[in-house]
Amino acid sequence: MRRITLEDVASLAGVSPITVSRVLRKPDAVSPALRVRVNAAVKELGYVPNLAASRLASSRTHTIGVIVPTLYNVIFAEYLFALHDILVAAGFHVLVVNSRYSQIEEENAIKALLGQRVEAIIITGTHHTPLSRQLLSQARLPVVETFELSPEPIDLNIGMSQENAGQTATQHLIGLGLRRIAFLTGNLDHRAQSRLDGCRLAMEQAGLRPAEIIARKPRHSSVALGSDLFAMTHESGDVPEAIFCTDDNLALGAMQECRKRGMRVPDDIAIMGFHDLEFAACAAPSLSSIATRRFETGKLAAERVLAALNSSRTPAAEQIDLGYTLIARESTAV
Repeated sequence: MRRITLEDVASLAGVSPITVSRVLRKPDAVSPALRVRVNAAVKELGYVPNLAASRLASSRTHTIGVIVPTLYNVIFAEYLFALHDILVAAGFHVLVVNSRYSQIEEENAIKALLGQRVEAIIITGTHHTPLSRQLLSQARLPVVETFELSPEPIDLNIGMSQENAGQTATQHLIGLGLRRIAFLTGNLDHRAQSRLDGCRLAMEQAGLRPAEIIARKPRHSSVALGSDLFAMTHESGDVPEAIFCTDDNLALGAMQECRKRGMRVPDDIAIMGFHDLEFAACAAPSLSSIATRRFETGKLAAERVLAALNSSRTPAAEQIDLGYTLIARESTAV
């Protein structure tokens, strides 16, 4: 078994390897009859061009590297859709790597992408190892950090203040007269920690003791995990008046567990989610949440990467705050 080569295609088509290469790279430069012969041979043999050789010859890879912390959570679906929608249409390949919420794996991902000679890197988050930051800073290619804001952007930073969003969500609950507020989370990554910091700040500003009821399990966020976390809280005997969840999946699971235990939302307990996923508006009761701009983040990141690649100038570090929106629905209508 061996790979089909350019020479194999040329032999079957009865032309030279140079002609095959010309047909594949610049089909309009050859006659229609020649294109038909070569393409027929390509199809019959199942030939796939050697991209590595093409990259060496052209010094362009037309590949954008994207690093996300998980492929499990649906919040990244819209983000990745927007990136693919724009970058693929512009003739680029999108290479997605999962760092699994690990800064070390993120560092390895950055090394791997740079080794693949990607033309830009779009990365979720702003907290990196010193080596990761050094690699990104010295790579001499567009770098976009997304989903949160950094006091020192490496290049372009598109996101929102996770702490401010956590503070806003908690202020909404406090404004309803609720005082005992629990915080539910799965993996306590930097963004979840920032939301917790914002929650604590809001409670301190209201003269309340910071959130002491914190249920956490280091697992991927899911509806099942939300159910488990609320069960932990309820069985501890320290039942809160309201729950702030780090995302809507946990909030939906908590609502379902409340129903199983004979508790009414929002009459007995108010529940606040985060991200405003599609199901939030049609849940029963509908779920209050913080709407984040995931599609817009991916779209803007892709557009700015393309602009940078088409520019001869090196842009200065820049930060774009896309903000967030509080969406109040039935789950907090106390």
